Amino acid sequence: MKKIAPVKFSIPKGSLEEATFKILEESWTKVRRRPRTYRVFLDDPDIKVKMLRPQEIPTLVGDGLYDVGITGQDWVNENKADVEKLLDLEYGKIKLVIAIPDSYRYKSLDDMILAYAKKKKILRISSEYLTNASKFIKKCKSYKKLYGSKDPQIVTPWLRLGTNKNVQIHLSFGATEAKPPDDVDAIMDVTETGTTLKQNQLKIVDTVMESSAHLIANKKSLKDKQKRQK
Repeated sequence: MKKIAPVKFSIPKGSLEEATFKILEESWTKVRRRPRTYRVFLDDPDIKVKMLRPQEIPTLVGDGLYDVGITGQDWVNENKADVEKLLDLEYGKIKLVIAIPDSYRYKSLDDMILAYAKKKKILRISSEYLTNASKFIKKCKSYKKLYGSKDPQIVTPWLRLGTNKNVQIHLSFGATEAKPPDDVDAIMDVTETGTTLKQNQLKIVDTVMESSAHLIANKKSLKDKQKRQK
């Protein structure tokens, strides 16, 4: 008999970790993890589990390195991952928002784009979500009127992409809420309750999307009858 290829299952480390383990413990009788490792062991030897950053999981599942995974809808969108969304797990609920300093009078990012253009001032936005930020900015009415289809400039330590230097998206490596107003003018970041933003004297002016943890699968793996049954 042909040996069954193991199902490779990637689960998120970080903010989604605890709730994910609760689901695993409800689904399998034994769930073991060793300290200081990223391997998780179930009572089914045909399912190989590894913990990864949720940012990485959509691409790895889409590319077939893993058959199935759990990650946030926000990261599926950010990575433009070609995966099958199987189930909204309804935990890890967050909002991806645009926030600016409390002292600013702008009512939206659209207002800021127009005002900064009139002042001939560069608008700087910090975010971990470069794809989502660029997409949202390009949908703003003022941006389309002023800059057409030009891409905002994405700024990272190793490269710069996009032709429009008047609106810049600076890659954040964390603590995004600490950056305005000294380093950037606005941020795109996730929030659950808004408390951290308020503590840093920031206010929400736009909601980009709502997100929660999703079970996703590689499309080719779903066509494998044995893996699909698992």
